[in-house]
Amino acid sequence: MQPLATSIQRGVSKALASLPALFTTWALLAPTQALAVPAFARQTGQNCVACHAGGQFPELTPYGRIFKMTGYTIGERTMPLSVMGIASYAKVADTSKSDDPSADFQKNGTPLFATGSLFIAGKVTQNIGAFAQITYDNYATQDASGHFHGHSNADNIDVRYADRIIDGKTDFVYGFSLNNNPSISDPWNTSAAWMQYVPVPSPTSYRFIDGTAPYPGFGSGGNIAGLTAYMFWRKTIYAELGTYRSADRGLTFMTAGVNSADRTKLQGSNNPYWRLALTHEWGPHNIMVGTSGMVAHVYDGGSDTADPGNLGRFRNTGIDAQYQYILDPHTVTAQVAFMRQVQTYSSNTFAGAAPPYFLADGTTPTDPANPADTTNVLRAKVSYVYQARYGGSLAFFNLTGTTNTLNQTAGYDSNGQITSTDPQGTGIASARVEGNLAGNPATRGFTYEAFWMPVQNIRVGAQYTAYSRFNGAASNYDGFGRNAKDNNTLFLYAWLAY
Repeated sequence: MQPLATSIQRGVSKALASLPALFTTWALLAPTQALAVPAFARQTGQNCVACHAGGQFPELTPYGRIFKMTGYTIGERTMPLSVMGIASYAKVADTSKSDDPSADFQKNGTPLFATGSLFIAGKVTQNIGAFAQITYDNYATQDASGHFHGHSNADNIDVRYADRIIDGKTDFVYGFSLNNNPSISDPWNTSAAWMQYVPVPSPTSYRFIDGTAPYPGFGSGGNIAGLTAYMFWRKTIYAELGTYRSADRGLTFMTAGVNSADRTKLQGSNNPYWRLALTHEWGPHNIMVGTSGMVAHVYDGGSDTADPGNLGRFRNTGIDAQYQYILDPHTVTAQVAFMRQVQTYSSNTFAGAAPPYFLADGTTPTDPANPADTTNVLRAKVSYVYQARYGGSLAFFNLTGTTNTLNQTAGYDSNGQITSTDPQGTGIASARVEGNLAGNPATRGFTYEAFWMPVQNIRVGAQYTAYSRFNGAASNYDGFGRNAKDNNTLFLYAWLAY
């Protein structure tokens, strides 16, 4: 066996030599080539529970994490397609406090086929593998007559080179990930990209379900392009470091189908991302504690990137932990994640941030806007699955942050009134339903879930998300009498993955 340093050096040389194959892999990710890449279960010959805790995709087991870190290359190359679809139903507790319930709560109480995805995923060479998702949204846009139109676009993409050095004394995994979403490369489901995983339909009746409640996340968002390097030493220490840039030029496939105005634009490539985790396994137990962070220099959406006045910054730092107990027929997972974000607004955003609202006297203006905001998101969840068939979970979320009139979307006009239609012609209108009277983001609640997996490829679930605070208040948060509990929502779904 070669010394570890020599093996790594040879591995890096192999990675560089494999770049032509990596570029070939990029080509395979185009939607027109979807038939070329297999599903992971067929590739490995394993049942879903081998990689997914209790069978609840996409939450990973220790084996599933190794499969991901070794570049999706375990097993044989195969060719079948992988697809996913969601049928769903949502019912909001109170839709009465709205100017137009049909617009504010589209498809409320109506079953629908929400979304579908095509996966291009699997082994390309002994050291190169890929995971790519192309998603079709059946309710992506709506025309003036109220008709919905479907649209597809690139979703999560993760292309890897990886190798593993293992003998009686050493177990060392290392690799590189080319991806379009910070933390999509992370093997734990406490990461920002994976803690929320039930797909969210687009109609506005789904605006308050668990998937749209606060989750830890990176301010840069997705549809960008990054290259990270990672290592996993003796199944104990995981470290990852990389940087991101706009998904342009040769990387446009990572944001295919996304309108130019909706694409995230970053300044240069100086947008670092990092991840460090310590993990330990004993018997059926495994535990992880970790930290992650990112600094992103982001241009205002749809703005001129040649103007430095449109450039803002996000600084995210987070901590997280996960515990799993996996011993047939029981699977228990407990997760907690906390993320702090400091957002510094662009000079142009701040310059144009004169608050339009007044205090209740209709004369005294609200406080000036702040040039930066800090938000803190705490998310915790515990789940239990029996026989990889019956399960349930309880989740808690809590978002707090600074108060800033820049974030106010509801308030008093110069007549001391709060209106959404501006009948007095003051030029000041307030938003209903999602309006924010306080200028504070505070949102808190619980989600209760029960699910059933009749076969390993199908999951049927019911979630109920209950709010005790929304947009800074428990009651009358929008100024029109809407309370946090009015947003409580029942969400039913049938999730097929094959």
